[in-house]
Amino acid sequence: MSRQHALDHIDRHFASGDFLADLQRRVALPTESQRPERAAVLREYLEAEVAAPLAAMGFTTEIVANAQPGMPPLLIAERIEDAALPTVLLYGHGDVVNGDDAHWSHDRSPWQLSVEGDRWFGRGTADNKGQHSINFAALAAVFATRGRLGFNAKAIVEMGEEVGSPGLADACEQYRQRLAADVLIASDGPRQRASAPTVFLGSRGALHFRLRYRNDFGARHSGNWGGVLANPATVIANALASLVDGQGRIRINGLATPPIPPRVRELVASMEIGADAGDPPLAEGWGEPGLTPAERVYAANTLEVLAMRSGNSDAPISAIPASAEAVCQLRFVVGTPWRNAKRLIEAHLAREGLARVEVSIEASGAATRLDPDHPWTRWALDSIAASTGKVPTLLPNLGGTIPNEGFVDTLGLATLWVPHSYPNCRQHAPDEHLLADVTHEALRLMTGLFWDLGEQGPAVLAQARTRSLV
Repeated sequence: MSRQHALDHIDRHFASGDFLADLQRRVALPTESQRPERAAVLREYLEAEVAAPLAAMGFTTEIVANAQPGMPPLLIAERIEDAALPTVLLYGHGDVVNGDDAHWSHDRSPWQLSVEGDRWFGRGTADNKGQHSINFAALAAVFATRGRLGFNAKAIVEMGEEVGSPGLADACEQYRQRLAADVLIASDGPRQRASAPTVFLGSRGALHFRLRYRNDFGARHSGNWGGVLANPATVIANALASLVDGQGRIRINGLATPPIPPRVRELVASMEIGADAGDPPLAEGWGEPGLTPAERVYAANTLEVLAMRSGNSDAPISAIPASAEAVCQLRFVVGTPWRNAKRLIEAHLAREGLARVEVSIEASGAATRLDPDHPWTRWALDSIAASTGKVPTLLPNLGGTIPNEGFVDTLGLATLWVPHSYPNCRQHAPDEHLLADVTHEALRLMTGLFWDLGEQGPAVLAQARTRSLV
């Protein structure tokens, strides 16, 4: 049996409709992690759609309780063929954002996979059921062809990624030995472009913070009190304008983009943003000056205002509002002192005369980035090129944020992310979808990747270990 036999096997799996049927069954489970009433469905997904196919390949599986009270369980699985072989850790998440049933177009349902030309519509098709289904199917193709994997494999699948991955970092710490591996291979997020097989090596971090300003006496008539009472909405508007200017440039000392490494700048130099059909037009002159659009997305920090509230814009009254608030998000790259963000923001607002604005950090995740020249990186790029006939795109990190911190900092893994979606997939929105041609290509390239791991993995592992000693 050969690599080509494994690729032929996955081609038949796709052409037969079996992969589509598996995905339809998984999409039909409304695994909305934001809704407590879905707890039983979340567990059912792990049991029926993750544990069962892995057990068929000889994995031992266990559903473990979340260390965070009230949060969804996780699944840990492993198949050890030989302690001397390389070990890969796989990751995925089976939960989805709210279905938002009423806003899907053309009578589509988020819980019914609809095939319309090259687009497969359904909640979770892109994020993340379709992506980990591709990886499990590719793994099964290698197992069926070779009769074994040719490497050791472990997996951790969570059901709370869409609510911030509660308990994932705890699981990495608690089950450190069970999850010990040499490399993480996982899939989430979009390719850089639909036609471009992509590998990214980490992600930008994300930090959500809230600004609040309120008075102690409630709203007051704007004619009687205007000009002598501080208006919370005006205060918050000026606080926001002081943090990020009218062209989207960060103004906070310490949270602006750190120097871009030459290798990172080289990797993104020729990349286009917004070049696929259906992508929105880029804003002229927006963002940090002197950077390309690709550098702004993959190599720089950005500050976005996500929401603002004061008064009632649908039925305004002539009164100074009692309070105002805004929720902001800082996306940041490796090298940003994000753990000091609260202090840096408060110091900035104090310099601007806005010290009474309250700052609270609500969620955060670290930035990560594997060395683009790491042996595992070079191996993955070569394997994908052999399967697709294309030169894959290498991103230093995803523009979004993935829960990679525990894999890097706790487990000490080299991390390879191979996404199977594309930028206009509408993830988190109505009409989320996966592209059939990208899915087929992804099935092939992941099958090739796992096949090559069985043949070339020991040599790559030896190179990686030698490198770590230098």
